[in-house]
Amino acid sequence: MAKIKITQIKSVIDRSERQKRTIQALGLKRINHFVEVEATPSIIGMVRKVNHLVAVETV
Repeated sequence: MAKIKITQIKSVIDRSERQKRTIQALGLKRINHFVEVEATPSIIGMVRKVNHLVAVETV
């Protein structure tokens, strides 16, 4: 599987609890924090749910 770099670009303040938990499950903690993870179907699904809060790059 390919690796992707996920960067949080917007705050989770005033977002739904579900979106906050998704960001937390991806391993993101604050704006400009990034993680490199395997591009599994479950990770891709989580990214699609919060795509307005994150930026994604292939590594």
